Amino acid sequence: MKFSSFLYLLTFLYSINNYAQTFPIHKTNDTITIDGDLTDWKTPFLGPFTIHNSGEKATQNTMVSLTWNDENLYIAYRSIDSKIIGESRKKDSDLYKTDDLVEIFIDPDGDGQNYVEIGVNAFSSNYDMLVKCISPDCGGWKTSKSFSISGLETVSKITSEGYYTEIKIPFSSLENIKNGNFTKPKAGTKWKANTFRIDYGNTTEYLTLHPYKSLKYGFHQPQEFAVFEFVE
Repeated sequence: MKFSSFLYLLTFLYSINNYAQTFPIHKTNDTITIDGDLTDWKTPFLGPFTIHNSGEKATQNTMVSLTWNDENLYIAYRSIDSKIIGESRKKDSDLYKTDDLVEIFIDPDGDGQNYVEIGVNAFSSNYDMLVKCISPDCGGWKTSKSFSISGLETVSKITSEGYYTEIKIPFSSLENIKNGNFTKPKAGTKWKANTFRIDYGNTTEYLTLHPYKSLKYGFHQPQEFAVFEFVE
């Protein structure tokens, strides 16, 4: 099924008029190939992303879509970008310091104590790490890039309007989160999570699907993550 401009307009208007804390993750029975080509992506896109701490309009639009089957979570991004910054880099580089990229933070049990961060740039380079609670109440900021998502797949494709990105996250890999209380999702399961983009173009902007009320800790505010609900 082609992603038509009409469907794009409908989902754009829907997200503006119904911007809420809870977003659906629709289940799919289709085989999804991680290749950066979104012409066959069937799940509606959400967005556009806004400035992460104000909700103000971004200079360049970003849309995201999530879907799942019994084994994997899939995420797709459409990033409009007239000036792509970055290059192909080795696994687990600090892409967020240098490159245009998209990110997702996932806290399956929603306790804010440990959550997964994944970032992918326009050249398919990625990092994955485990972030432990950043609040002084639980020991302060601690990250672990030794944590690895087995079976993680990420591909970006540069287009005439910017770049598209697809991510596959096997649910089985999230069972390795220490004290994560992870269980494989089913219809009705709710996760705390948020999706982001850093745009280092003409004007550096930090963007998100679900903006925050607070300026503290940048993107790292698990208490303000959105709710993503798995639905059939």
